[in-house]
Amino acid sequence: MQTVTLGKDGPAVTALGIGTWAWGDKLFWSYGNDYGADQVREAFNATLEAGISFFDTAEVYGLGESERLLGQFMRQTNIRQTDRPVQIATKFFPLPWRFNAQSVSDALTASLERLQVSQVALYQVHQPFDFLLSKRALMNALADEVQQGRIVTVGVSNYSAEQMRQAHKYLAARGVPLAVNQVRYSLLTRQIESNGILETARELGITILAYSPLAQGLLTGKYTAESARSLQGARRLDPRFNPQGLEKIAPVINALQDIGAAYERTPAQVALNWLIAQGDVIPIPGAKNAEQARQNAGALGWSLSTADVDRLDRLTQAWKS
Repeated sequence: MQTVTLGKDGPAVTALGIGTWAWGDKLFWSYGNDYGADQVREAFNATLEAGISFFDTAEVYGLGESERLLGQFMRQTNIRQTDRPVQIATKFFPLPWRFNAQSVSDALTASLERLQVSQVALYQVHQPFDFLLSKRALMNALADEVQQGRIVTVGVSNYSAEQMRQAHKYLAARGVPLAVNQVRYSLLTRQIESNGILETARELGITILAYSPLAQGLLTGKYTAESARSLQGARRLDPRFNPQGLEKIAPVINALQDIGAAYERTPAQVALNWLIAQGDVIPIPGAKNAEQARQNAGALGWSLSTADVDRLDRLTQAWKS
């Protein structure tokens, strides 16, 4: 199984993880309507069966339900006894009333209780918000938790290049590396390549966790200009999914289908493999059922040729800005 190290010297995790925002979230993903606990449990089990053991969650996903479900699934499968134990990344949300180090400790304690573990591989700051808790105080609180052994590595999410550099500096003063920045990254969202985030991450030895690596399904090829009028939910309001938006990305989808045919892979698997090919980038697609989990796993165990990577790079230059 391919692995990637979190930061310069953090734990090695599978080169593709699973994002669990949809597990328990009723506001955006309509959890409990089209799918529920049984389906995401099957997604969890199928992910493990495929050899993938890295899951990303957050305290705000489903108001803690995502973490609770992960905790239940791990206990039910006795995964701690396997050769490849599950590795969890979760997140702290810097709410306005969290103004001291104790609030970080309390939030982590609650997450660990929901997950039914004593330690997580990665603890991330969900947004670069500064209220009463300064970035220096926040990073010091996270460094304290590393020293206490409750988190292995520290990460951030949605941080700009300068914010990432500042967090890295505060942590380095405590002898703790900044391991991860989790950002939106896909063939159709390549801004991190032009705004300094990717360059800074490589300079500082920070791994990129790529969320929305399939652009909320756009890169699967299942959405077409003809089917746009029948969309439901949030996608119905997203201009990328209207007929004009889908026509714009049609050349990209055609290339993914063409390349995928040569490797006997789906467009989504090609899009995920392209991200892995960038180096020190871990895509974390979602999976609401077992079939989606198996589809995700099909992005591993093979590699695009340099020519195919370059072809996709050239086709998607417009999405760097």
